[in-house]
Amino acid sequence: MATGFPSEIDRRRVAWWLVAAGVVAIVGLFFLSFVGTFVFGLFVYYGARPVNRRIQSRVDSRVIAATVTLLFIVLPTLALLGYTGVVAFREFTTFAGPGAVDTVLNRLPGNQQSIAGALRNLPQLARRLGQVSGVQQGLTTALGTLGAISNGLLHLTLALTFAFFLYRDGNRLESWYRAEVGGRDTAAYSYLAGVDADLEVVYFGNVLTVLAVTIGSIVVYNGYNVLAPTAVTLPLPTLLAVLTGLATFVPLVVGKVVYVPAAAYLAWRAVEAGADLLVYPIVFLVVAFLLLDIIPQSIVRPYISGQTMHEGAVLFAYILGAALFGWYGLFLGPFLLVIVVQFANVVLGDLIRGRPFSPAPTETTSLGTDPTEAKVDAVGQATADDGDQSAEIDDEGTTTDETTDDG
Repeated sequence: MATGFPSEIDRRRVAWWLVAAGVVAIVGLFFLSFVGTFVFGLFVYYGARPVNRRIQSRVDSRVIAATVTLLFIVLPTLALLGYTGVVAFREFTTFAGPGAVDTVLNRLPGNQQSIAGALRNLPQLARRLGQVSGVQQGLTTALGTLGAISNGLLHLTLALTFAFFLYRDGNRLESWYRAEVGGRDTAAYSYLAGVDADLEVVYFGNVLTVLAVTIGSIVVYNGYNVLAPTAVTLPLPTLLAVLTGLATFVPLVVGKVVYVPAAAYLAWRAVEAGADLLVYPIVFLVVAFLLLDIIPQSIVRPYISGQTMHEGAVLFAYILGAALFGWYGLFLGPFLLVIVVQFANVVLGDLIRGRPFSPAPTETTSLGTDPTEAKVDAVGQATADDGDQSAEIDDEGTTTDETTDDG
């Protein structure tokens, strides 16, 4: 073979890499077209995966466990949240008026305008269909509303189906990855395992906390209105409950951004109605602080997730993700954050310094795995348990990992 000319095998390899690039481009284009659907499917998968594992340990069938998880856990939860969202949207429409609602709808990205508009048109649709003169206009509105609702249900069905196959075939996907990409002692597997673990923390721990706070807020706000005099009742209780739950997505801020201004408004109403009514806003503030702030952040979230991502990073991930991508950015933002953080934890240091790739995460950043805890290698064994493992503990108590396996 002449020097400088690639061999036949090299040419074939280059050709196959070009084919691979084309396949990746096609899959990427498909993913971008349905990015909201797939991201929501990932959220459903990770958000209920711990529950699915418990069910699977009892029924010993992945298919049955996936079906039970979706039918009896995920769907009732989504139905409850959907009903709460409709009630909150109706309260906002009644309070703000159609002009303000149209302004908000016009600022929503993508198909969210048609979906929200369909929700707003449902009460009008029922009235128009009952009037002879408004039958034609009612049918036109009905077609548009049903089209938007059908589109939303289609994407919801695809997302749930995606989650179902992840529940059923996730172990097969993991086995293929270990066999073809990297085993348990490689940086590639350690990177994917870190992403997988952190996504469960973000989606299951944080989202379940938000769900608990939303339900608690509905009980607290509506219960307060039942007990309080009319002069100091809380306006739009269900809408404020939904906003309180969504605010809990963002660390440091949590529900204070909602219930503190609400308590101030109630105090202002109490001063106008009579100073003896000030006890109601004070009790409301104390109960909201304990049940919607202290308990979720100090007990519920740590118990559910066991660890958290860096609070500042999560803050920007949620806010910038939702602002840039719309509703699905609330889930895509943390997903991108986890991808970047685990790359920095596992790969970046070895890549920059030209060292052999190690499966052990670095301690140069606390954005992902907490460096104060015992480091766990890709096999799942603690590297700081025994003296015969590949870790040395110096006199000051710091741990130095000597693992240098190639990725």
